[in-house]
Amino acid sequence: METRIAVPTKDQVSETNQQIFDQLQGKLGFVPNLYASFAHNETALADYLALQNRKSTLKAKEREVVNLVVSQVNECAYCLAAHTAIGKMNGFTDEQLIEIRKGEVTFDAKLDALAKLTKDSVVNRTSISEESLNGFFAAGYTNANLVDVIMVIGDKFISNLIYGATNIPVDFPAAPELTEAIA
Repeated sequence: METRIAVPTKDQVSETNQQIFDQLQGKLGFVPNLYASFAHNETALADYLALQNRKSTLKAKEREVVNLVVSQVNECAYCLAAHTAIGKMNGFTDEQLIEIRKGEVTFDAKLDALAKLTKDSVVNRTSISEESLNGFFAAGYTNANLVDVIMVIGDKFISNLIYGATNIPVDFPAAPELTEAIA
């Protein structure tokens, strides 16, 4: 698929965004194309990074479960690639990452409840089922966790939409294709 909106280079963005590019380069070793795409706007990159890096009641692995499920439901190749890599850095195996993306986590009951709630939330938008909500709370999650899950879902929707609008090149190793569709 052809790129719709070019990824801006450092010299094409504002001074503020250039500083953020330098920080990302130092921290990650490169500026991911998705982050660079936010820099078409003066404040969007800083705003998005603040949202993404906000304090949360969720552990890193839990955030990756949400990121992967949302990206799979939304079929975002960029975010699936990025969060597959991040999921591996957080200790998930290839097999576990596939299960998470399907929303059926057999290796951890608590993460399964999280994946199910996330999938239900994204597929059904604002109509979260009692079953997935009750399963989430029965697994030990709290009201604060629920708010944080919804915040991560919103964060991931934003990045999925940016990718969908721009179709920028994916600069992470591609996530494996699922053998069956998720719905």
